[in-house]
Amino acid sequence: MKFSLKTAFRFLMSNKAQTFLIVLGIAVGISVQLFISVLIDSLQKNLIEKTIGNSPHITVTEMSGGSVENYNEIIDYTKKEADVSAYDIVTEGPFFVLSGSENISVLLRGISMKDSIYNIKEKIISGNIPENINEVIIGKDFSEKYNINTGDKINFLGFKGGLLRKSATVTGIFDFKVSNLNSTWILTNNITAYDFFGVSNPNKIEFQIKDIFNSDIYSENIKSNFSNTGIKVSEWKEQNSDLLSGLNGQSISSIMIQIFVIVAVALGIASVLIITVLQKSKQIGILKAMGLKNRQTSTIFIFEGLLLGFFGAVIGIAIGMFLLWGFSTFAVNPDKTPIVKLYFGYRYIIISSLVGILSSVISAIIPAGKSAKLDPVEVIRNG
Repeated sequence: MKFSLKTAFRFLMSNKAQTFLIVLGIAVGISVQLFISVLIDSLQKNLIEKTIGNSPHITVTEMSGGSVENYNEIIDYTKKEADVSAYDIVTEGPFFVLSGSENISVLLRGISMKDSIYNIKEKIISGNIPENINEVIIGKDFSEKYNINTGDKINFLGFKGGLLRKSATVTGIFDFKVSNLNSTWILTNNITAYDFFGVSNPNKIEFQIKDIFNSDIYSENIKSNFSNTGIKVSEWKEQNSDLLSGLNGQSISSIMIQIFVIVAVALGIASVLIITVLQKSKQIGILKAMGLKNRQTSTIFIFEGLLLGFFGAVIGIAIGMFLLWGFSTFAVNPDKTPIVKLYFGYRYIIISSLVGILSSVISAIIPAGKSAKLDPVEVIRNG
């Protein structure tokens, strides 16, 4: 084993330029594989974050649109069944805001202000979240369009079993970076929402889960467990089929590109090592005549593949890291934030290293078998 390793190293060093080009080829392939895998994965996470990052993954409502009476049981069950990262108890419904002679249609939503899946505290750009009854926050676009600011009192008009007239004080202004939400949502706490709608229970429960791609499984489990309670359960995949198609397309294209890169690297290594067998056939023949066994001869070229793969992987990861650094540094928006926020983990380095080394070793199998079949008498006789 030690002899085979030393011989493999000497063979590689006997033609340094050729060895350098092979290692460089492997390094380029590994760097591309690393860069693409990190970039595609980050693109998917950014797309998911922007699309459903502050949206519910599973939503539970009452079939007829009424209150969800057993909401505490549903919350407890879902927290045990799924890895829930956040949830909201929601009481919502339409209202009109009276502004002069105009009646403005809005959606009044009572939610958990402090531990909301919408991260309300981070969205407040002026004032504070509602803490007392009859306090609300409004969107930036709504505030600017109707000249309503923090401290102003607004009047609501609604219809539920008769005419409802309510009023509340604006304690803050939020910005969701979505014009429709900033224009139509008015948020408050559930105490105020219960009072406005004349109810004692919420009409919606919204969950965010960590394992978002299994939301359909958890949704079905909730449905079956509470099938006799008249609830309706929906999940984000139902409303985002186009997004799922896009994500699947990205994943498939990423895998295809990486496979082509690995195949190209493997073919390059195999072809060069086969040429090496021909170049070193005389030396191999002499070694066999001196008693070197076929298995030891094969091991020499396996070790060559291993050494090439190892050094190629090390250099390739360094190049890949440099490419990722350059992308995150120079591919930025006008406000200097990265166009794509990169999510990098050690698993990418491990996978890329294994890909480089394994593809190199596998590529060495053919030339290794070819070297084992060499007849030392014929090789020495023919020079």
